Amino acid sequence: MKPRKVTKAVFPVAGLGTRFLPATKSIPKEIMTLVDRPLIQYAIDEARAAGIKEFIFVTSRGKSALEDYFDHAPELESALRKSGKDDLLETLKDTNMDSGAIAYVRQNRPMGLGHAVWCARRLIGNEPFAVLLPDDVIAAEKACLQQMIEAYEHTGGCMVAAMEVPPEKASSYGVLDIAEDMGSIVRLKGMVEKPKPKDAPSNLAVIGRYILTPAVLSNLNRMKQGAGGEIQLTDAIADETGSSPGVFGFRFRGQRYDCGSKIGFLQATVAFGLARPDLNEEFGAYLHEMMAMQKAAQ
Repeated sequence: MKPRKVTKAVFPVAGLGTRFLPATKSIPKEIMTLVDRPLIQYAIDEARAAGIKEFIFVTSRGKSALEDYFDHAPELESALRKSGKDDLLETLKDTNMDSGAIAYVRQNRPMGLGHAVWCARRLIGNEPFAVLLPDDVIAAEKACLQQMIEAYEHTGGCMVAAMEVPPEKASSYGVLDIAEDMGSIVRLKGMVEKPKPKDAPSNLAVIGRYILTPAVLSNLNRMKQGAGGEIQLTDAIADETGSSPGVFGFRFRGQRYDCGSKIGFLQATVAFGLARPDLNEEFGAYLHEMMAMQKAAQ
């Protein structure tokens, strides 16, 4: 039987963004710009490309700027129209969401990613759904979530995006315990959240893209605490490995940037800047000059 279509996506955006203080004292981390678009816009665009129609934000106090960002701005649009800046007006269209397309639910206590997803349970209902973490920005010819949904249509069940990581980095991720390796898709027999390098069952780590069944929400209902004393989404997904059709990892095609870290954010800024035709030449020349100066100084 063909699995049900995925049309809903959850965006957990309740975090305080402490690694980017003092900037995040006054603005949500998800609004920080990568070149000229905020992180959340990249996640929304990826979800749209994958056919998502309903967008669920799990927020917290101080995140009202996110709601404003996706609202229409009549005064700004009018000013751009009068000035004949049609290209900028067209750019703004990507930031506007239709009434009712986005729903917001509060996570009133920071109890982990699993708890954040659980907070959206009533809006998800009894349907499969996607989860996208805006910190993970993925440069890909075909959107990562779109790749996953195409694979999910053949497997059903739960699916997590996966990438290879060095053993010493395993403790920063959920790591896959593989039952069967089928190339781009792997069937899982378990998942371990933030294992010590010697205990990691593989070098495949989960990154912030998921396709989940409603059964995961039932597992989260138990409010079982995992690594760090938090309610871990990884644990709730791992509980489904013994079910049918099971849980799968997907080796996506693309480059992932951890924009939740300063170094990852800087790396993404350089990569996305160089990928822009309007910036490539001048920005590339500047970087070349900087590298030459650094070598000369050595």
